[in-house]
Amino acid sequence: MREFLRFPEELPAEQKIIRAKCFHPSGLFIEFTKDEVEQSIPRRFEKIARLYPDKLAIKTKTEELSYDALNRAANRVAHALIERRGEANEPIALLLENDAPMIAAILGVLKAGKIYVPLDASYPRASLAYILDDSAARVVVTNTGNLPLARELAHSGLELVNLDDIDGNSPAPNPDLTISPESLVYILYTSGSTGKPKGVVHHHRNVLHEIMNYTNAVHIGAADRLVLLSSPSFADAVRTTYGALLNGAGLYPLNIRAEGLAHLGNWLIEQRITIYRSVPAVFRQFAGALTGSEKFPDLRAIYSAGDTVSKHDIDLYKKHFSPHCIFVNGLGASECLTFRWYFIDKETRISRSTVPVGHAIEDMKLHLLDDDGKRVGFDQVGEVTVKSRYLSPGYWRRPDLTAAAFSDAKGGSERTYRTGDLGRMSSDGCLEHLGRKDYQVKIRGHRIEVIEIEAALLDLDTIKEAVVVAREDDSGDPSTELPSINSGPELVEDRTDLRLVAYLVPHERPGPTVDSLRHALRTRLPDYMIPSAFVLLDALPLTQNRKVDRRALPAPDRGRPELGNPFVAPRSSIEEMIAGIWSQVLGLERVGVHDNFFDLGGHSLLATQVISRVREACRIELSLRSFFETPTVAGIADVIQQARESGAENLPPKIARVPRQSQRVKSPL
Repeated sequence: MREFLRFPEELPAEQKIIRAKCFHPSGLFIEFTKDEVEQSIPRRFEKIARLYPDKLAIKTKTEELSYDALNRAANRVAHALIERRGEANEPIALLLENDAPMIAAILGVLKAGKIYVPLDASYPRASLAYILDDSAARVVVTNTGNLPLARELAHSGLELVNLDDIDGNSPAPNPDLTISPESLVYILYTSGSTGKPKGVVHHHRNVLHEIMNYTNAVHIGAADRLVLLSSPSFADAVRTTYGALLNGAGLYPLNIRAEGLAHLGNWLIEQRITIYRSVPAVFRQFAGALTGSEKFPDLRAIYSAGDTVSKHDIDLYKKHFSPHCIFVNGLGASECLTFRWYFIDKETRISRSTVPVGHAIEDMKLHLLDDDGKRVGFDQVGEVTVKSRYLSPGYWRRPDLTAAAFSDAKGGSERTYRTGDLGRMSSDGCLEHLGRKDYQVKIRGHRIEVIEIEAALLDLDTIKEAVVVAREDDSGDPSTELPSINSGPELVEDRTDLRLVAYLVPHERPGPTVDSLRHALRTRLPDYMIPSAFVLLDALPLTQNRKVDRRALPAPDRGRPELGNPFVAPRSSIEEMIAGIWSQVLGLERVGVHDNFFDLGGHSLLATQVISRVREACRIELSLRSFFETPTVAGIADVIQQARESGAENLPPKIARVPRQSQRVKSPL
């Protein structure tokens, strides 16, 4: 029988030392124990409300509620729902701002023994309508401000509950329902490969287990204040909301879509926030705009998850935040919540451009599988799979998707979830995240993990952010838009019609030239991994939950890229012919006579196309070697002229003028 390598399931000593630094100065930390996972969220919250009735539970720009006031507000929502719908564990949609009423409504739905389905009013109407229909919610809880949208979305049989119509002075005892740890908590809709969102569900036990691990990792206590930047529609809000309210801490929601990030620093300082959590893109924008004069004496933990954390992010953390503040890089998924993390302090050395996602979390076992479903060992790339009894039950009303992503263990309570992420494990149990499996491509016989190209780009001093995608190369038909192909669920098959496109946000404008980028990458990557095109952007497009939206990246235009050498137009009929061939093969509007074919995005297979077309046009056989030795229009023209003069041509010269594209478009660089 094959002997499997077992990855370490404990934090190494140096990680434990860093984590041990993360305590509030008050020292008021109470461990979240395993037995407290076996209950409902309302039961835990009601215990906290009894312990800290007068303590501030939630504060926003417009409202403040103590734990007692929040508990009573939630109870009123619960009684209103029970009166209308009974005690069934059914979905209830919530259409509210990310404010105190939303938090009260979430707790009220749970106290009524029901499942909440948060709706984000900023979503397209069609998406909201789809979620309402798919979730089968029969009630929408809203307020006066969102009532017009709720009515617009309402269909036959859908009941609207306006929070502003509930009497705020009515008695509000705890409903005291018996709610099983197995009862469902929420349906959160995530994007799917088919374009239709899929609803991920979790039950009370799973959420409490997640909060237990989060609480004990960064020692969340009643003296802490957590800022909530995520919409309740995303799993990251689950961790922050319950991380605060199930520990007696203060929750401070801030709508960064409406407020922007310009005042986030002041908000953190004024409200004495102790724990900050966001996706890397938000932290990067926020910390990158700091002047250095800001002081964050109360901030003791920065937690980033949901996308790749770069060395640049850690440099920002080290530059702007106090020595007692630690940085945590986490890895998780909506289906299994957090399963890996890496603790960083000011002395931690990051040797690569991307930061590891780290080490094991209690009760979350990890394996890496190859394409045949067999486990791989240390320092080998495989798909990340998580084995635990605390996984999502699956996708709401989608048994087909559930069966494809989850598998049940034989004779045990643990199940396995295939994340679709690629990873590589070092011998000490530290996981390196290599991006999505569907971002892995195979081009011209080479299997490529685009995250390795992104890492090489981020190593360059001129580059702040980088994303690389594979796109269909339709350079022979310039009228066709280049659709993104690496957004599907499976590994892309070997293709010769693909090209790598790098999207870059430079530290400063005008940014590096294409030839300088290629020259720098050649010292770090093999030729087949160097992108064919580079597109400079002011900012990367983001999804609703502030992750990079790869589907929204623009197609590269067809202008000549910005090179170190100036454009020089063809000066003879031979150069005109060669430039026309290059324009067609490379899909560019114009080509200068001193432009390097490979700096324009060419590669060896395209070079053979040029050679073939030159043979047809002027009856001269170019060698591939001569092409590589003189990869410019002027150089190839000289080779052709020399062949003519030496009589090497097979037929009388026939210089054919090849039509070139006439429309001029703005260069991507």
